[in-house]
Amino acid sequence: MNDDIQPDGSAEHEYEHGALGDAEYAEFMELAAEEGFDLEDVEGAIEAAGHGPLPVLAVVGRPNVGKSTLVNRIIGRREAVVEDKPGVTRDRVTYEAEWAGRRFKVVDTGGWEQDVLGIDASVAAQAEYAIEAADAVVFVVDAKVGATDTDEAVVRLLRKAGKPVVLCANKVDGPSGEADASYLWSLGLGEPHPVSALHGRGTGDMLDRVLEALPEAPRESFGGTGVGGPRRIALIGRPNVGKSSLLNKVAGEERVVVNELAGTTRDPVDELIELGGVTWKFVDTAGIRKRVHLQQGADYYASLRTAAAVEKAEVAVILIDGSQSISVQDQRIVTMAVEAGRAIVLAFNKWDTLDEERRYYLEREIETELGQVAWAPRVNVSARTGRHMEKLVPAIETALAGWETRVPTGRLNAFLGELVSAHPHPIRGGKQPRILFGTQAGTKPPRFVLFASGFIEAGYRRFIERRLREEFGFEGTPIHISVRVREKRGAKKK
Repeated sequence: MNDDIQPDGSAEHEYEHGALGDAEYAEFMELAAEEGFDLEDVEGAIEAAGHGPLPVLAVVGRPNVGKSTLVNRIIGRREAVVEDKPGVTRDRVTYEAEWAGRRFKVVDTGGWEQDVLGIDASVAAQAEYAIEAADAVVFVVDAKVGATDTDEAVVRLLRKAGKPVVLCANKVDGPSGEADASYLWSLGLGEPHPVSALHGRGTGDMLDRVLEALPEAPRESFGGTGVGGPRRIALIGRPNVGKSSLLNKVAGEERVVVNELAGTTRDPVDELIELGGVTWKFVDTAGIRKRVHLQQGADYYASLRTAAAVEKAEVAVILIDGSQSISVQDQRIVTMAVEAGRAIVLAFNKWDTLDEERRYYLEREIETELGQVAWAPRVNVSARTGRHMEKLVPAIETALAGWETRVPTGRLNAFLGELVSAHPHPIRGGKQPRILFGTQAGTKPPRFVLFASGFIEAGYRRFIERRLREEFGFEGTPIHISVRVREKRGAKKK
């Protein structure tokens, strides 16, 4: 029975059953058939939850070439804000899309501001981040305008990155515009795909090419380049909370620059550090100051590169200044790590400077402001003096263990049966939906698929998550729960 994904990603059926082995999968599908579920739907649900992070497609290009319009066309709904002027998209926004039965993420990039570095450098920084985080790139060029110097700057980055690129010649509304698109062969990125994102012309052919460029699963494999590679730990937090000091203290030497001036670190810094006989890869990231769309210039791109570092990490150690009140920005950083699906450790720094009163109020703040991550291991440290630093690695190991935990399907369903019997779903509209059965289709983070007789409310889902944690641990990791409802035509039971 092959329950695990091959580390080299080469197994032919790597994600066929999610984390389920052949025997467990066959038993599970038999149960699904007995309950009247469409087996193709069940199979799709397991596959969707089981293969982990979806491949990422970045849509890049200079301002006002129609990136957001194209994104709306790809995802099939109007979500990205579109306006006929450059710079409308300020946040980096991710959507889920599907084409020809394949699911992937689409990243709409924006926020290109003219700053002290000049517009070309700003575009390059944004494109650099998007390209780095993506598995493939759609490069959008305005076919009516043709290739500009800014476009050429992005092309140089694309060549350097070596990622698959699909060249989209946008604003081609008819056959006459295809001649304009043909001029874009000069960019050296291969065939330009003439498209009208506004009207949908040519987008199908372009998406067929996108599927060829995207891997079936992300190239990134956690745990380094192979079995036993260094685990990646991202140090994240607001500016001046002591991330660089913490990294230096953990390393036992001055590896990175530390300064009282906030914002000293601009780019993520990778450091291999041996602790307790184990080599870890720590990434010191730039402090995230405020909402991305309120940032400008170098701070904006620093925060994007930090987000990329979190995406590549396995554990996010979120550093919080214990001497200050927990801020909205601290909460936003926690949310970013949770949404990225990373194992999480909360490290409260400057603990040695806190008096008893501050410690009392901090405990209350943690309960109220960080209740959504009450499951995360917590360490109280001093990056300046090294106090309690020996507790950091055990907390990281605990979070990783939770992140990689898997509950066998039989044990999970026994648990669900007891739970539903003792605490049934509230009756709504004269009906009482029930969780019929479920499985854990993946890990890193744990991902569950539950199959139900009717719609399961968000409050009951949170209750299930809470009880899953009480029963099986999952300390230090977010849990993803998706619910599939049985179609009415299959509602008859034995």
